[in-house]
Amino acid sequence: MPIHAQGYRRYGGTRAGIGRSWQVMTRAGVMSIISKRQFLTLMLLAWAPFVVRAVQIYVSATFQQASFLAPKGETFREFLDQQGAFVFFVTIYVGAGLIANDRRANALQLYLSKPMTSTEYIAGKLAILFFFLVSVTLLPAMMLLLTQAMFAGSLTFVSNNLYLLPAITLFSLAQVLLASTTMLALSSLSKSSRFVAVMYAGLFFFTTALFNALRGITGRSSFAWLSPTAALEQLGDVIFRLPPRYQVPPSIAGLTVLLLIAASLYILSRRVRGVEIVT
Repeated sequence: MPIHAQGYRRYGGTRAGIGRSWQVMTRAGVMSIISKRQFLTLMLLAWAPFVVRAVQIYVSATFQQASFLAPKGETFREFLDQQGAFVFFVTIYVGAGLIANDRRANALQLYLSKPMTSTEYIAGKLAILFFFLVSVTLLPAMMLLLTQAMFAGSLTFVSNNLYLLPAITLFSLAQVLLASTTMLALSSLSKSSRFVAVMYAGLFFFTTALFNALRGITGRSSFAWLSPTAALEQLGDVIFRLPPRYQVPPSIAGLTVLLLIAASLYILSRRVRGVEIVT
């Protein structure tokens, strides 16, 4: 049977823009996690405090006798403090295996052998965890502020507390970035997601226990910078214009958070690298 030459024909498909490969990874990762019932249950529990606070706001706006339940600036700071526990569990559930599972399956080099840089790979994995953590911090806090305006029937509270908009945004991003970068850095150090989860929990529990031990011995809370959790709490108090709870300068607390994020990104840049083949 003769084979007739077809000649050269132009590619008829579409080409993805350079630097957008991470979006495919993020989309696939988000959909994979959403499909798990256990995670959906965790997310429902994470939104339970929002429902409780919304009912509190409704009652205070509807019944004059319950005016003492009316929200204040501290209400939103307390709400984000409550969400800290769910940030911890969501970070472990979603983030522990993001890179560790790829390392165990030897898929890391497969990703980096495609038109994807290590920066895009890190961005794609970070965006997955970032998406879910924002869903339990920034999103419900902003919706709580919107709920207050709806039940009150005016924007008086919002206009009197305009600082809440940048405060909620800044503190939520600090929570999310600290948790997500730290978890990804730890995930890049191991091939076992369970071991990564233990390392993450140990990091925060050990540092908190060390800080509390030193506070008990010295009677001062100036060692709060040793604990990422305490440093974040100190930073949150300043952001929300509340009296700091620890005897450590807010600048030191902020520097602690920034250094931990920077150290995590450095570890990721060193651990997530392609193998150069020399022939």
